[in-house]
Formats: sequence, structure tokens, C-alpha cells
Amino acid sequence: MASGSPTSAVSKVVIYLRATGDAPILKQQKFQVSGSDKFARVIDFLRRQLHRDTLFVYVNSAFSPNPDELVSDLYNNFGIDGKLVVNYACSMAWG
Repeated sequence: MASGSPTSAVSKVVIYLRATGDAPILKQQKFQVSGSDKFARVIDFLRRQLHRDTLFVYVNSAFSPNPDELVSDLYNNFGIDGKLVVNYACSMAWG
């Protein structure tokens, strides 16, 4: 990925999904998402894939972002090695 200024919009963001705790592991763990999408889209995708209504989603094993956050903003601030690491769990893993 070409690196630009932090304020520039990223057209596609690589999302790396990591299962945490008792959550089932997805067969495919890397996905590309439009940077202009809200994080809620990632959450909805995970809920559909895992067939769960309750799901806890964290960025970098640290915090649960607001569903209204743009994926590109999360990537620009918390992306590591060209991807945004998203942990998911069926029960609360981190506070």
C-alpha cells in the first residue's frame, strides 16, 4: 500500500480478523474493505459469518471502536504493517 499523509483517505483497507476466547475461527481471516465504510459494516459482516447476535469487537486487542467510525480513520490511527487488526469474541474479552 502506498503511504500518504494521515489525513488522506485510504481507498481500501486490509482487515485482519482474529478470533479471541471461545469465538470460532473464520476460514478466511483477511478482507479488504472500503476506507469510506463505517466500522459497523465490519461488525455486521462478522455477525452474519458467525451467526451471532452478540459479538464483542476490538481493534488491536485494546478498545472497542464506535460503530460510526470510518474504517480509514481507524486504519490511519491504529493500523499495523499495512493492515487493521480486529479481534472478535463471543463474550467480553477486554474492558
